[in-house]
Amino acid sequence: MSISYSGKKVYVGIDVHKKTFAISAISEGVVVKKATITAIPDTLKNFLSNHFPGAEIVCGYEAGFSGFHLQRSITSWGHTCLVVNPGSLEVASRDRVKTDKRDSLKIAEHLAHNRIKSVRIPTPENEEARMLSRSRSQIVKQRAQIALRIKSKLYQFGLIDPSNDRVMSRKYIEEVESLNLSETANFILKQFCTIWRFLDEQLTNINKQLELQAQKDSKLEEVYRSVPGIGAVTSRVLANELGDMSQFKNEDCLFSFVGLTPTENSSGDSTRKGRISRQGNPLIRHALTEIAWRAIGQDEALRAIYERISSRAGGKRAIVAVARRIIGRIRACFAKNETWKLNFQPKN
Repeated sequence: MSISYSGKKVYVGIDVHKKTFAISAISEGVVVKKATITAIPDTLKNFLSNHFPGAEIVCGYEAGFSGFHLQRSITSWGHTCLVVNPGSLEVASRDRVKTDKRDSLKIAEHLAHNRIKSVRIPTPENEEARMLSRSRSQIVKQRAQIALRIKSKLYQFGLIDPSNDRVMSRKYIEEVESLNLSETANFILKQFCTIWRFLDEQLTNINKQLELQAQKDSKLEEVYRSVPGIGAVTSRVLANELGDMSQFKNEDCLFSFVGLTPTENSSGDSTRKGRISRQGNPLIRHALTEIAWRAIGQDEALRAIYERISSRAGGKRAIVAVARRIIGRIRACFAKNETWKLNFQPKN
């Protein structure tokens, strides 16, 4: 005998993998279904319609490699779907067992108790735009890894000092390729040099595409490039990841999104602020840190903030505070439809 779900809510947790979806469903506080199906959206659509006809379905899965295609598919079927930040899911201190089914059940339970919020879902256009800046970051890391391998081989052959901090460049690569070493050593080094040169060329191509993107995005670019410390690349990172920041209703939401909200450990009358949560996008935080270090050399007001905080809390906390001030001010610039003003002093 089939169960009627008409008028009921069903919370469906999905643990997404390349080949399978692990599914757990809860309705009225009871686990009503567990299953593992092929990781094809249409298969999931049939599963939901066959098992929960007439139900109001709320799905959720962790943000990851699969992106937002599944979320858009589920939404198009008339259901609600949240994409969850994995770091926002509560885990019991003694919970040492991790399986696909347990993960999907944990998501379903959090959905049923309204304990999680969805990350911001970008439009397909936004997702495609930020693919450029994110791919650039990946290629930069790959090129740096290859540079380290080249230096490692040079050190192995006694050709450089361990303290050598020369930055890898095309000229450096040419010098390495011209070394007169054994046949095998020359062969190996040239393989790494070829890979480095290829990645460097791809990086040049991506930078050109980012320039074209900036030209089409002139309004955002004008605001971001007016900020001290922001260059062509970091401007694109922030523009692609944050847009004009109109989706953030206040600074706290913005700080939480980028992972710059301090953790807190308070008891009674004692309040202790800890390190930042780091739950947001690491690419944004890395870019903001770079911007902050450059900005304190260009903006006297920001420099004063850094010196005041670093004297009592250290340079790392001070630069995070500057990064928070910068991102908050940029949001204000968009809200007021104006560009950055150097040495701005807020009114008390």
